Amino acid sequence: MEKIWTEKYRPKVLDDIYGQERVVERLKAYVEKGSLPHLLFAGPAGTGKTTSAIALSKEMYGEHWKAAFLELNASDERGIDVIRHKIKEYARTTTISQRGFKIIFMDEADSLTQEAQAALRRTMEKYSNNCRFVLSCNYSSKIIEPIQSRCAVFRFRLITDDNVKKWIEHIAEEEGLKISEEATHMLVRLSEGDLRRATNLLQISASTTNDITGEVVRQSANIARPQDIEDLILSALKDDFVVVRNKLDELLIEHGLSGGDIIKQIHKSIYNIPMDNWHRMKLVERIGEAEYRMVIGSNERIQLEALLVQFATEKKN
Repeated sequence: MEKIWTEKYRPKVLDDIYGQERVVERLKAYVEKGSLPHLLFAGPAGTGKTTSAIALSKEMYGEHWKAAFLELNASDERGIDVIRHKIKEYARTTTISQRGFKIIFMDEADSLTQEAQAALRRTMEKYSNNCRFVLSCNYSSKIIEPIQSRCAVFRFRLITDDNVKKWIEHIAEEEGLKISEEATHMLVRLSEGDLRRATNLLQISASTTNDITGEVVRQSANIARPQDIEDLILSALKDDFVVVRNKLDELLIEHGLSGGDIIKQIHKSIYNIPMDNWHRMKLVERIGEAEYRMVIGSNERIQLEALLVQFATEKKN
């Protein structure tokens, strides 16, 4: 059975991590010294936080790294009980590693409740001689200050377009894929700096053909053609509501897109439509209001039609 590509191509060592040169440099310095403080990895999904924690452990402990590394996902085990029992049980046992400490990696630590974070802070203090904690989160603001002050904070940034492109080309070469420039550009744009998303989209695209074109990527990602979305916006601005409804029906029914998918594409396409900045800002404001109403449960079709009516109204104004 073929591996999922996100695991198959996960970097094994720190030097292989894409787009986080400053982070890698500092982590390698810890490996060379053979010691490290508690760490907090903060940044968007798919930027290498988990990969960095695993690669750090592999370089710190060598082939026996699993014996000194405990990985937990706080989104699955977010209550205080996991701190009081599972983590404490692991932390209080001694380690056979020459480093003198084990690593407890807690992914998505910003999902922990406030009570669990308070218990974690006390555990970090009590077992600091025997364990080092590596916490990862998307939003460091959700981590209580007493924990942040006990950690060296690493900020992971979104992967640049150039690095995403290199990553896609690397996998395509390894898998023997023929990938067009349009497909590469589309994968880079859709990934939005998330290598995991780019890898998954490429694997889905390659599941039916080795010749990856822009159309193959579009169908795999289940998105509308940018030109279709731009035509929808232009029809709304021209106050041609019959055409707008027909185009909207095509996207919702024939292509099977959700309202959330369409509104995200409208938001991206609005910057390609010629108009002055004042009207563009007003339309972005309207998009935000419609997206919020959909998130809280409003009817997607009604909200999309209302949004496109507002586009026509703003154009007249």
